[in-house]
Amino acid sequence: MLIAGFPAGAWGTNCYLVAPAPGEECVIIDPGHEAAPGVEEALKKHRLKPVAVVLTHGHLDHVASVVPVCGAHDVPAWIHPEDRYMMSDPEKALGRSIGAQLMGELTVGEPDDVKELTDGATLELAGMELTVAHAPGHTKGSVTFGLPEAADIPPILFSGDLLFAGSIGRTDLPGGDMAEILDSLARVCLPLDDSTVVLSGHGPQTTIGQERATNPYLRQVAAGPGADTERAPRRGM
Repeated sequence: MLIAGFPAGAWGTNCYLVAPAPGEECVIIDPGHEAAPGVEEALKKHRLKPVAVVLTHGHLDHVASVVPVCGAHDVPAWIHPEDRYMMSDPEKALGRSIGAQLMGELTVGEPDDVKELTDGATLELAGMELTVAHAPGHTKGSVTFGLPEAADIPPILFSGDLLFAGSIGRTDLPGGDMAEILDSLARVCLPLDDSTVVLSGHGPQTTIGQERATNPYLRQVAAGPGADTERAPRRGM
């Protein structure tokens, strides 16, 4: 398994290229602000051929390079239908105070081929199986992508802005909801094995076991209804 990741643009959003091995087909996850040059560099370095872009949610810091990346390689983009509008209308998605600052700087819109994600679906792409879990709370259409354990790798969760090392995604933007994100953490993350590697939308990698033991939000949902714990600052756009 090959996973090449790099932080892109002003928000340091993690973009990932995932392939069974160097020299094979790959999937690109979350090509955000100024991610296109890094994507091209990784494709060349590892001799990869992209077959799809998949998006954990629609915020601009995760989708800003979708149109050039998909156009350059004639591949589709996959996104949950509840976040699809964000590709064309980031101001509505982020609120006027944030979105208006960006509208004059970036070209937005949809790529030519957009496919919609559904909860529980398995995407068979580039010889791999990515399992989709709808995980609202940061946005209404947030999803995670899971890769099963294989001979040379533990299970992997691409968590987007649901779960970070030590924290979770913010819920104060349009479509955000604290109760929903806590429910998503309980439903999507808690059942996973402790060995599951978490590759999130921002920051370093972690594991479910590490977050189960130390993340105040995951500890809260594990403790059950009515529990509360000291909370860390939340992240994401």
